[in-house]
Amino acid sequence: MSSYTNTDTNTAESEWKYSESEIAHEFLFFNVLKDGRVHVLPPPSLDENVLPSFGSTVGVSIKDVEITPDVSARILLPSSTTAQKLPVVFYIHGGGFCMRSAFSENYTRFCSNIATEANAIVVSVEYGLFPARPIPACYDDSWAALQWLASHGNGSGPEPWINDHADLHRIFVGGDSAGGNISHTLLAKVGSMGLPGEANIEGMILVHPYFGEDDKMWMYMCPTNEGPTDPRMKPAVEDLARIGCDRVLVFLGEIDGLYGVGKMYTDELIKSGWKGTVEIVVNKEKDHCFHLPDYTDLEAVAIRRLIASFINNQG
Repeated sequence: MSSYTNTDTNTAESEWKYSESEIAHEFLFFNVLKDGRVHVLPPPSLDENVLPSFGSTVGVSIKDVEITPDVSARILLPSSTTAQKLPVVFYIHGGGFCMRSAFSENYTRFCSNIATEANAIVVSVEYGLFPARPIPACYDDSWAALQWLASHGNGSGPEPWINDHADLHRIFVGGDSAGGNISHTLLAKVGSMGLPGEANIEGMILVHPYFGEDDKMWMYMCPTNEGPTDPRMKPAVEDLARIGCDRVLVFLGEIDGLYGVGKMYTDELIKSGWKGTVEIVVNKEKDHCFHLPDYTDLEAVAIRRLIASFINNQG
């Protein structure tokens, strides 16, 4: 169990000054200081947030909406939209549960490309991050956002873009890294509880998903964790067997440190008794989530093309 008293996420990186002797716990993405403060380390590549007007440069219209005081989303709509209702991609960004944003340039560009290439409306979720909001906030926020999306049945929801353009019978839930982990947890919950109204999850898309038994960093971020085999990190057979969709697409980076746990996830899903179909794509000689900063890489282009084909059920 973890304890921390200061979640100062507004401190500028240049203002963090401390010695090794002041560190109580070191993790991959953050340091916990002896005075209780948590320093989330700068990500490997800077990724500044962009305004909705960014959409004009990538062929989409963008709107940011508040779902609850703690949860918001960026909605991306292809500029070539017609009267035909579009499939919905409910996207959950990665970042180790403690960094990154749906409003960042990389995620806005990626979701914009998916919107245009798949001809889909994308709802990209901005959820609570550790340390300001420890796990399970990320899972709870994402579930709240999915419930919000489902509330637009019969065109009666609070957001006109969803009412006017979204085919709620064709929702695809997906994410990369931590977002892939959250996607699995949501689909297990959908399989157990269902969704209100006409909402239906057709497929799940996992890009380099983050799982792992006895993950000390995740357990620290989640004070209420259930131990080394918490089913959110080591998916339980019963959760896999009831994944609430019929099709799953999984991407694995060949030289990604999470390749092994991602492969184990797909193996266990196939053996679980789940009745759907799973497609596995290995990104040869590629590392974790390379496709976001290197979006012109041929393999990154292939990821988007395969996602678009999956959404439009083109084998």
